[in-house]
This record gives sequence, structure tokens and C-alpha cells, in this order.
Amino acid sequence: MNAPRRVVITGTGLVTALGTGTEKSWQGLIKGQSGIVRQTRFEKGPLKVDIAGQVPDFDAGAWMDKKEARRMDLFCQYALAAAEMAMQESKLPVGQDKANGYDPTRVGVIVGSGIGGLMSFEESHTTGMTKGWDRLSPFFILKMIANMAPGRISMRYDCKGPNWGPVSACSTSAHAIGEAYKSIRFGETDACFAGGSEAVVTPMGIGGFEAMRALSTNTADPAKASRPFDKNRDGFVMGEGAGIVVLEELEHAKKRGAAILAEVVGYAANSDAYHETQPAPEGEGAVRCMKLALQSAGMKPEDIGYINAHGTSTPFNDMNETKAIKTVFGEHARKVMISSTKSMTGHMLGAAGGAEAIVSTLVLNRGIIPPTINYETPDPDCDLDYVPNTAREVRVDAVMSNSFGFGGTNAVLILKRFKA
Repeated sequence: MNAPRRVVITGTGLVTALGTGTEKSWQGLIKGQSGIVRQTRFEKGPLKVDIAGQVPDFDAGAWMDKKEARRMDLFCQYALAAAEMAMQESKLPVGQDKANGYDPTRVGVIVGSGIGGLMSFEESHTTGMTKGWDRLSPFFILKMIANMAPGRISMRYDCKGPNWGPVSACSTSAHAIGEAYKSIRFGETDACFAGGSEAVVTPMGIGGFEAMRALSTNTADPAKASRPFDKNRDGFVMGEGAGIVVLEELEHAKKRGAAILAEVVGYAANSDAYHETQPAPEGEGAVRCMKLALQSAGMKPEDIGYINAHGTSTPFNDMNETKAIKTVFGEHARKVMISSTKSMTGHMLGAAGGAEAIVSTLVLNRGIIPPTINYETPDPDCDLDYVPNTAREVRVDAVMSNSFGFGGTNAVLILKRFKA
């Protein structure tokens, strides 16, 4: 068997509540801005929750033909836009410049969504109920199913390698990046688009999570509602958007002179096997996953300078993630910097891990740690360094990005500042 290959990130694409574009989102994050607002998609009605991390400036027509856009759900539009951003930054020559060794049959797309086209599902249900089921659009199923995001990306860029979309709740896009990393590392592909997309700021999306009592009802000041690790946290805030990277095998990237943003060096996935929504006691599953990721990277806990936490702003998650970090990192837990960017973007569900992997990449690249905003009242159960409220200029060499989802699914990525 050939030796495992090194895998690097050469392109990023972000669509978040802080804006469309990687740079716009990053600038909002390091300034500690909140993207949480009163949602404008539908009338609140009897729902208690009317806030969300809604993308404020997305124009599908800037990224695709308007006729093409009408055939896609919003989550798919976000995915295609983020993939285009990543492609533009990476300048990956797939399908264009085979002299650089890029065979389209060895370029994959692994892009997931936790829920898929819920907006299209709701609109089509209304059409069926009011006008008749024979009036449904022929594009209804294609707009709804989650794998149309990677399908559309593969068609746009002539990617003929693996083309699929994981569905693992809030771990979805971290799993996508991890599986793409493995695909390249072990020689199945030479490059991959990877990440996730989500757009479920809809009556059923918010209503469903509200019924689970998972959402913050502290809606008087939307910007203050998402408060990870704060004693007064009371639930997550729904977010939306996409986070997609271009991953490449190192030698291919070097051969074409690509700018290398970071190196993916570790990945692990496992299960709590405990409860549908609650994390395992003491964060036991997260502990195992973080340890496995460190083992995968050949690193010790003290090698990690920053953790982009799952940090959902729910009472159980934040407490258990803190316990898990203490268990894994020991004395170093008091020194490692931790932040939850969900305090600003909201919880992007299936897109969260992809967006946060990009944030982790930029941390390595820019030497700035984004803060956890709204951290006002310390919680004795959450007593680590969460980089409260203000970004911190610190150069770190390695970061960990945690993603934990309903169903007990866990994924952890480790990225490193690239060194030749």
C-alpha cells in the first residue's frame, strides 16, 4: 500500500448571516458582529421564536443563471455559490488544463445538508393542498433532495469522481470534509469540493426545533440571543448558509503553484450511542472523538492552540463539551483558546462544520482568533478561555474543529498551518 498523501486546502467559500463571501463573513467574525436578526421569510404567527441567522445579501443571479436558480432550492443555491467562491480562490484547473495532471475522473464532490430542501417541500405541500397534487412542479423532488447540491457542483465543474452528500445533522459538513480528506489521502481522488449547505429558516424548520425546546426564546434583542458558554444561555439560534472548501493532494497543488491556506492533518468520526438529542454524560463520545482525531494527526493535546467549539448555546452541549475538553486536554485545557462562532452566525446545522473549518483555516492563515460574543455571565460549569467578546491576535500552529449532532453523531477535524 502506498504511503498516505498530504492534503491541503486551496480554496474557501462562505455564505453566512454575516454576509455572502468568505472575506465579508470573516471581517464580521473578527469584529464580533452578530448576524442574528428578526427573520423576514414568513409571518411568525403563534410561534415564540422569530429570530434567525438569515443571510442578508444573497443574490442567486450573481452566481448562476436565473433560470437555473429557479430550479433549485435555496440551500442548493448557497452551495453552488460557495463552491464557485472556493473554485475562484483555488483556481483548480479541473476539466480545463490536463497538463497539470487533473483528470476530472479523480476530482470528487462531497457536500452535504442536514435537512435539504425544506423550503421547497413546504411550498410544494401548500401547492398540493390548495391547487391539487397534479399541480406540483416537475422540479419538486430535484429541489428537495440533499444530494442535488453535490450533483450540481459536479456538473458545473465536470467533476467525475465520487459525488455524494452525507446527512448527519450538525456534523454533516465536518463529515464531508473528513471523508474528502480520506479520499485524497488514500489515493481515491486528487482533489475534492467538500462542505455543506443549509436553508431551513422556514415555518416548519423553526417550528420543529421550537417544539423540541431547542431554540433560544430570549428574542427581545436578537443579537444577544446566541450566547455559548454563558450562564444564561437557553438554546441555539437557527442559522443558514454554506461552507465549502477545495481540498487537494499536496504535490498536485504545488505543481500548479496553488496558494496553500492550511493542511488537514486529522479527522475522526464516532457515535455516542446514547440519546437522540442529549450528548452522552461527561461528553464521553466527544472525548473519544477528539482523542481519535489527535491520534489521526499524530499530535498531543498541547499541540493544539485553538478549538473552534461546537458551542451551540444550549445548556447541555456547552457544559458537556467543556467537560470533554478538560478530559482530553488535561492541564492544557486552561491554556487552549476556545470560541464558538455560532454566537455570531447562529447554528448553521448541516453547514456548520464546513463554515467552522473555514474559520479555522483563516485562524491559521491570519493569526486572529474570533471571539465568543455575548459571554457576560460566567458559568461555573463552563470555566475555560472562550475568548470572550473581543478577537485576539495570536499566531497558532494547529486548530481543532468540533461538530456534534443529533443522533449522537460526532466529527472532529484538525488543521495545521502549512509548512513545506
